Amino acid sequence: MTRRDNVGPVCSLKFVTLLVALIPELLFLGAGVQLQDNGYDGLLIAINPQVSEDQNLIPNIKEMITEASFYLFNATKRRVFFRNIKLLIPTTWKANNYSKVKQELYEKANVIVTDWYGAHGDDPYTLQYRGCGKEGKYIHFTSNFLLNDDLTAGYGPRGRVFVHEWAHLRWGVFDEYNNEKPFYINGQNQIKVTRCSSDITGIFVCEKGPCPQENCIISKLFKEGCMFIYNSTQNATASIMFMQSLSSVVEFCNARTHNQEAPNLQNQMCSLRSAWDVITDSADFNHSFPMNGTGLPPPPVFSLIQAGDKVVCLVLDVSSKMEEADRLLRLKQAAEFYLMQIVEIHTFVGIVSFNSKGEIRAQLHQINSDDDRKLLVSHLPLTVSAEAQTSVCSGLKKGFEVVEKLNGKAHGSVMILVTSGGDEHIGNCLLTVLSSGSTIHSIALGSSVVEHLEELSHHTGGVKFFVPDKSNSNSMIDAFSRIPSGTGDIFQQRIQLESTGENVKPHHQLKNTVTVDNSVGNDTTFLVTWQTSGPPEIALVDPNGRKYYTSDFITNPALRTARLCIPGTAEPGLWTYTLNNTHHSLQALKVTVTSRASSSAMPPATVEVFVERDSPRFPHPVMIYANVRKGIYPILNATVTATIEPEAADPVVLKLFDDGAGNIQMNAPRKSAGRHEEEQKWGFSRVSSGGSFSVLGVLAGPHPDVFPPCKIIDLEAVKVEEEVTLSWTAPGEDYDQGQANSYEIRMSQSLQKIQDDFNNAILVNISKLLSPQQAGTKEIFTFSPKLFTNGPDHQPDGETQESHRIYVAIRAIDKNSLKSAVSNIAQVSLFIPPNSAPVLARDHLILKGVLTAVSSIGIICLTIAVTHYTLNRKKKADKKENGTKLI
Repeated sequence: MTRRDNVGPVCSLKFVTLLVALIPELLFLGAGVQLQDNGYDGLLIAINPQVSEDQNLIPNIKEMITEASFYLFNATKRRVFFRNIKLLIPTTWKANNYSKVKQELYEKANVIVTDWYGAHGDDPYTLQYRGCGKEGKYIHFTSNFLLNDDLTAGYGPRGRVFVHEWAHLRWGVFDEYNNEKPFYINGQNQIKVTRCSSDITGIFVCEKGPCPQENCIISKLFKEGCMFIYNSTQNATASIMFMQSLSSVVEFCNARTHNQEAPNLQNQMCSLRSAWDVITDSADFNHSFPMNGTGLPPPPVFSLIQAGDKVVCLVLDVSSKMEEADRLLRLKQAAEFYLMQIVEIHTFVGIVSFNSKGEIRAQLHQINSDDDRKLLVSHLPLTVSAEAQTSVCSGLKKGFEVVEKLNGKAHGSVMILVTSGGDEHIGNCLLTVLSSGSTIHSIALGSSVVEHLEELSHHTGGVKFFVPDKSNSNSMIDAFSRIPSGTGDIFQQRIQLESTGENVKPHHQLKNTVTVDNSVGNDTTFLVTWQTSGPPEIALVDPNGRKYYTSDFITNPALRTARLCIPGTAEPGLWTYTLNNTHHSLQALKVTVTSRASSSAMPPATVEVFVERDSPRFPHPVMIYANVRKGIYPILNATVTATIEPEAADPVVLKLFDDGAGNIQMNAPRKSAGRHEEEQKWGFSRVSSGGSFSVLGVLAGPHPDVFPPCKIIDLEAVKVEEEVTLSWTAPGEDYDQGQANSYEIRMSQSLQKIQDDFNNAILVNISKLLSPQQAGTKEIFTFSPKLFTNGPDHQPDGETQESHRIYVAIRAIDKNSLKSAVSNIAQVSLFIPPNSAPVLARDHLILKGVLTAVSSIGIICLTIAVTHYTLNRKKKADKKENGTKLI
């Protein structure tokens, strides 16, 4: 293998999803945003093709961003604004002299506009999955939010809402409210409202207006229906992450105004840091300075772009290296799969092959029927050349020549580049490729990896894949299946339901089941491939018992493939396939199943996979995420496994957590989406390739343990009579893998002390706590705060047990004494005398009792993680008399 300096193994990443207990709830930063001279360039806003054309939508988007730019500029103290915006118009809208796209894809958009509604209707939200100070994936708006002016009464001006969301997306800050815990009792035994800043004023009311305190208390718990009404006129200037709808709010909470005791996600995720502290610590602020003068920045400039005809060119390596490990055969099988099943109707497709020189095998041909697809398959290369030298630049040059014949430019075209590597001169055409306007998806075969090959994909917005030389690996087909369409139209895209491969012994069989759920079923296709000899004996049984045999499949002996297309909509339920190896030698047998949405009224379940860091340096972990959803609805309690295929080792299969580990909790309850009884019974299955990644600086041979357990960030404390019950998700021995060795729990009556000096806080006796469980398991521990058995020496600074509130934190320790970071801080009220009421805060709150003020979130310091949407619900407010009601 030709290795780069200090580069570890290159891996292929594949995710397989099976649902065992389906409980759905209503439900990277896109490439291209750059900050230059205080202005953001390249912000991409994409409208989903399912959104109906409306003449007011584009003007309203422009107005929102323009308003947001000035509001953001002032909120960041003249630091940043929006300069250049791209608005991607769907091809389902009429052409209107829009500019043509270059490398802009719907899947890469920073902001998406759809007609998919969540449980709370038009709530804008940002998908955050990486924790505090980390960029999110995208902002979501409904078209109704952008068109219905009546909604601004509740959310506030759209520009302010956008700044709230932009702070989530760009800087990784979190909401400062908590709809589930709107009140708490502070360290001075005062009832407080969960807010930031505490300067925001209002009155406390019951359902029908101001009420005496006895009407708001039931068994020392706050009665449902009690709420805090914010005054419509305020003097408080913060905070945008709490309630941007208030006209006085023009800045983020800073160190002076931040409320560290409030039980909100900002404190939970960001270790009690203020939003402004996190923002000013970002790369944007580290590389920019406030603008001089007193004037405002120029308004944003908008570019309206629309994709033209979709153009794809396959650029295929046919050098003699492609003869190794049946690379050419596997390439032809995958290319046939792509041409026959994946590439969308009406797409123009061309084919180029290359060794040291490029050759055009098929000029652009539009796909309008299966005959067109078959014609293109007939132009795939049949044999490898005798020449070992490869020139990727020569192949791409011919590819550009092919696509430019349609419109004179390569703008908006897609190149699928497959190569065995070995070309050290790719850098010679890097600038040409970048300026072409084409997107390059690269598939590297074998262990000969070239650095600039990855750069071609990275800088053009493409996806890169690695396919190991293993006969039973289906990675080549998985890679072609994962090539994005760029349109965002999930109803037209193929969805992969199954991908499996196995070396089957003579006269043995490969047998398995695949679920076809109700959301898919149209154009369902079973593809069987083999490597040597003739086809296996195939038997397929549908949920009703109907059987299909080898004779029912369309067989291509030259490519060693057999395909069966189920007419109409496939019967939902379990399909069972059996492949019998009737030969006298080992056979590599593989099965791929794809389908399309069964109805345009219901989006199908999908899984999206992405890696946080492309090339981390050892020992930094590789963060891998799977987003399982149905439309915008996250799907909970799915069984998700990741198969990681190293270049020269056996695949590693890991279970991804969907039980609190790695999941950011939604801020507002989301009702479950309706499910058919059959779908609940069978569940669903999905497969998606996550591309490839490499790790830099991996030590050769054994190395010392350098991976501590993950930080626990879902610690929760609840008072039960005279005891405190803690709960959290167990981390692993190494991040989220394995089983930690022990826990260390400490408490304090001072929030500041346990945050700043955890080591000297009171040590809780955990002798009754069993050893840590496997990573991802829920841990529960109950103790009495009166029974600290560590003695008075562990009571720092005269802290006493008679204080009304305690703060608890935890960290995990592995077998080599490596310690995780200190967890989030849980807080709980204690020992309030039965006849004493909490001190009323100056906001005229009229409550008494005990409230556990704790939020819960899962581990985020994960080697492997599953993510769901953070539905960052805005402070949606309804006008009520002269106040504002927080819903």
